[in-house]
Amino acid sequence: MEISRKAAVRPGSLSLFGLALTLAIAACPLARAAGEPAAPASEPPAVGATAPDFTLNSQEGRPVNLHDFRGKWVVLYFYPKDMTTGCTIEAHDFQRDIAQYEHRNAVIVGVSEDTVDSHKEFCAKEGLDFKLLSDASHQVASLYGSLAPNGAVAMRNTFLIDPKGVIQKVYLKVNPSTHSEQVLVDLAELQKGATQ
Repeated sequence: MEISRKAAVRPGSLSLFGLALTLAIAACPLARAAGEPAAPASEPPAVGATAPDFTLNSQEGRPVNLHDFRGKWVVLYFYPKDMTTGCTIEAHDFQRDIAQYEHRNAVIVGVSEDTVDSHKEFCAKEGLDFKLLSDASHQVASLYGSLAPNGAVAMRNTFLIDPKGVIQKVYLKVNPSTHSEQVLVDLAELQKGATQ
């Protein structure tokens, strides 16, 4: 099909089709330049929704999929940065309580924008033996509505996911000093309700 020369765009002008195409490309997440932060998602997934699946590398440099944990409860927690005060307190408390989580068939999975090497150093320094995942592209934090407004770090949000992969509890802007205790209380309540 031949395009009429009359329909051609004159230099310095933009057709309606061209304008629409330009706006569509600009709005498309895949059109972002490599390394550019993802736009923060407006809302985290709600209670009752299936937890969005993803694959990220752990501190061991190996890929970890969320669906690897089906059959277990998952405490998926997002945090801003390795080796900072609040994040260290939160990680220490999860590690302190790890036996209680294991007793309840639950795993702890942390996600931040830090690199695999940073996670490896953080785990070694602080004695952490649960999974910390590197979301350097910001895609998973964005997927979970947990990317800070500046698009550079994750917000301190947690999602408690049941063994079928359904989100049972959402915690936003958590207090790192008391968070693990609260998750354990809620986990016990949810498990109690599931057996009644």
